[in-house]
Amino acid sequence: MVTRVLVVDDEPQLADLIARHLRREGYDVTAVGDGIAALLAGGEDEFQLAVVDVNLPGMNGFELASRLRDRDERIGILLLTARDALGDRVRGLDAGADDYLIKPFEFAELFARLRALRRRDHLESHRLEVGDITVAVDRAAAQVDGVDVPLSRREFDLLRAFLERPADTLSREWILSEIWGSPHFASNVVDQYVGYIRRKLADAGSGVRIETVRGVGFRLIPAPATEADG
Repeated sequence: MVTRVLVVDDEPQLADLIARHLRREGYDVTAVGDGIAALLAGGEDEFQLAVVDVNLPGMNGFELASRLRDRDERIGILLLTARDALGDRVRGLDAGADDYLIKPFEFAELFARLRALRRRDHLESHRLEVGDITVAVDRAAAQVDGVDVPLSRREFDLLRAFLERPADTLSREWILSEIWGSPHFASNVVDQYVGYIRRKLADAGSGVRIETVRGVGFRLIPAPATEADG
């Protein structure tokens, strides 16, 4: 099935350039110039991916990403922006975006980011369990002892990565490449999101911990060690 992509950018030349490159890669592309037009297009057609400029007139890209996510939990959203401040990147991800690409960019990287989002969407339906945590991969849902834990998409993807490799130490570079789609994000973004997950698991009463491995990354610990464990 052909992947349908919604491109939203108020610069007509750039929107057209992105659309033409994506069509050459085999995507079915609809390009619009503002958030209202994007929502109207999304109401008429189903898109698997959206490439959204942050600096849109009227409704900005952050708000549009949030609305697209509320409408379709499975759509992959990539934000495009000239802003490279950490706060802006975090704001975009928290708004519902899956990835963030800084202008100017190479089209090869754009294509790679979109392929990564599609791989995520094609994951088989299955469940993962470690300790008292269960995740349903197809629904992007997590539970602690059967009680739902609210997670953003990025938080879920990161928690899933830990559950898929419970015995491994995941480096910050690996996490950035696999979850964010590029190792070029600031590594403290990983620490920030690990902190979010830790607090949510603790609030839910989970015995599972995410341990910091100094100088390397993070490792999932199914339950706190006891004195008997040595």
